[in-house]
Formats: sequence, structure tokens, C-alpha cells
Amino acid sequence: MKLIFAGTPAVAVPSLLALAATDHTIAAVITRTDAPLGRKRVLTPSPVADAADSLGFDVLKTNRLDEAATEQIAARQPDLGVIVAYGGIVREPLLSVPRLGWINLHFSLLPRWRGASPVQRAVIAGDELSGAAVFQLVRELDAGAVFGQISQPIGAHSTSGHLLETLSHSGAELLVRVVAALADGTAEAVEQAGDVTLAPKLTIEDARVDWTQPATVVYNRVRGVTPEPGAFTTVDGTRFKLLEVAPVREVPPLPAGMICERDKKVLVGTGSEPLELLSVQPAGKTAMTASDWWRGISVSEVMAS
Repeated sequence: MKLIFAGTPAVAVPSLLALAATDHTIAAVITRTDAPLGRKRVLTPSPVADAADSLGFDVLKTNRLDEAATEQIAARQPDLGVIVAYGGIVREPLLSVPRLGWINLHFSLLPRWRGASPVQRAVIAGDELSGAAVFQLVRELDAGAVFGQISQPIGAHSTSGHLLETLSHSGAELLVRVVAALADGTAEAVEQAGDVTLAPKLTIEDARVDWTQPATVVYNRVRGVTPEPGAFTTVDGTRFKLLEVAPVREVPPLPAGMICERDKKVLVGTGSEPLELLSVQPAGKTAMTASDWWRGISVSEVMAS
């Protein structure tokens, strides 16, 4: 078949590479425009743009799938549109341009966690299971019938970054199987069933830690927003990034937000038992171990809020 692929971040690259290795033709790759990155705000192509360029595919960079984009896609007369974390909405008339419409690889067990941040929300919520689904794109958000689905346990210490990395590869394999089934006419889609939950895009406030919450809730939030947007708190009035924390056992409770050292561990109090700080990044400094940071401030305790 002749495919149009739409995707932007690194998690979409395994799908592009997997489809490129099949007998299907990728007529064009759609991705978002170059974005300013780093302290110097250098315009940088998306990971999908880099991969598509290296493979020699035609690349259309656009942040909106508007009339102009629709015309360019329609001119290629695709059989199927494939979208993986593109970061934009496909609406009519573009939705109906490919002969078989569009399919979407989504990193959740639909209908749980429809939206932009399904893996992050699953980890924050303390879900034990996640996965990926390939479904038919329809007008309603992530509501189309599902062609295939895989599941994967969420490790007790996995971050959303770790889970997304794994799902990007297993999801790509699922996507290739679904495309093959659509090509030979054997694909069957099943309507979604069950309770719908939403996964809106994370904001910076979603990354702020509330130390009055129980340790498990705090721990899940830190894992869920790692690496992006990155968990943080406030220490001495400035932002303090929490890169890695860990549960501890048989440690006396501390007041919520109090940071101190006990038995050579840097601990922080929560609404239940303390958590251990492993890796942090104070404002204006590079990442460091919590023990190095603690030795540098030379105090007996400090409050985070």
C-alpha cells in the first residue's frame, strides 16, 4: 500500500523505521516544524524529521493539518494514513483522503487514557497495566474501533520515559501487523468498551509535588512526570528538580516537606512515610546526587514546599 506517516517525537521513530522495512511505500512523512531547543534556542528538526531525512522520504513540516497540507497529502493518493504522536488533529476532509482512512498507534489500553499523555497519566494514577492500541481514527478523540492491542505491566519503579521507550518498540511491531492485515483485507476492528478516562496534556503544575500526599502518591507522580515535564518542588524559594526518588522502609515519619539526613540517606517527609532523594538538580546547577547536594548546603534540615 501507499502510506502517509505522521509523527513527531522520538517515540514515533520506531514505527516509522518498522514501516520503512516493509514492502509498503511511504509516500510522505508529516511532522511538526523545527522547534527551538536548549539554552540557545536553536531551531532543531523533530526526531521523526531526522529519521525521515536519513531514509530519503519526502517530509512535510507543518503544525496544522490545514487545507494546504490536505492538498499535498491528497496529491499522493495514499491508501492509508498512519499517525503516531504527531501532535495535531486530523479533521475532515483530510480524515477521508486515504482510501482506508487513518489509523493511530496510541500508548494506552483504550478506552482508558484517551488524550495526549496516556502513559504519564497511567503512571501517576498508579495503574499496574499499560499498553498500546492501534485504532481507526474518527472525529471523536481516540474513540475509534481498535484493530489490535498489546498490554504490558508497569514496573513498580518504572518512569513514564522508560515505559514509553518500551512501548514505542512493541507498539511499532503491533502497528506493522495491523497495516499488513489492512493490506490483505483480514483486519477486524472491535468497538471500544468500558469506562473512558481522559489524559490531557501535562502542564508544569502537574509536575509540582505536594508533600502532604501519601508517599505512594508522591512517588507515582514523580515517576509519571519523568523525564517531562520533570518533577519539582521549592527549596528556599527557588525551584528544585527531583530527578530520582525512591521508597524507603522502616524509617520514622517526618513532617511533610522536611528534608534531612538519616543513616546517610537524604530523606523527605510526605503525608505518610518518607521518601529518599537520590538525584536532584537545584536551580542554576547541574544534576547531582542528593548526598552531594546535602553535603554542600551544610544544614541539619530544610523545608520543601
